[in-house]
Amino acid sequence: MPKFPPTPVETGETYDQITQLWTSDDFDRSNGMAVHKHAIAFTQRRRRALDVGCGCSGRFIELLRSHGFAPVGIDISRQMIALACQHDPEVQFHHADICSWELPTTYDLITAWDSIWHVPLSQQEALFTKLVNGLDENGVLVLSCGGTDEPEELYDSTMGPEVYYGSLGVNYILTLLDNLGCRIRHVEFDQYPELHVCIIAQKSSALSGRSLD
Repeated sequence: MPKFPPTPVETGETYDQITQLWTSDDFDRSNGMAVHKHAIAFTQRRRRALDVGCGCSGRFIELLRSHGFAPVGIDISRQMIALACQHDPEVQFHHADICSWELPTTYDLITAWDSIWHVPLSQQEALFTKLVNGLDENGVLVLSCGGTDEPEELYDSTMGPEVYYGSLGVNYILTLLDNLGCRIRHVEFDQYPELHVCIIAQKSSALSGRSLD
């Protein structure tokens, strides 16, 4: 069993081993697409977009480009980024840890699909804050998270190697987003009974400045 929780670099090295899961003909490219289309419908401007944990499939990058966005991608896996660059050399991709990476600008849409839950639980609240701060006014955040009631973290070997997952709990995440100045536009257990939840939130300066206390 690897150490608990792993560092982001270690998580990236784990994903380096399993890139074939996203490049094989068996990969379901429709996964997450419907909720991303729903999120795009809420956007008021379609300029810059950021794909956090972009992986190598390119499906969200392609969707965002087709709707007029200029997307960039970031991933902690070196192999994922290498494959993403081969797939779409016109897009800027960053091999970096989103927790320490300094966002170079703000975005009209940020997606973090099946990625935040690999960040150590102790760093997730700060990451949510960072991503909301990285949105332009009325910018949209679309994400997936573990659909737990309470904070929880574990290892799972469904994909082969042991992979870390953590969730602050759905209600806490929704409260956090609300207090960061977001209007909650959509919440769904989209793969029920699996504990997989997708959330769409839209930044509003009228709601900012509140706290969880």
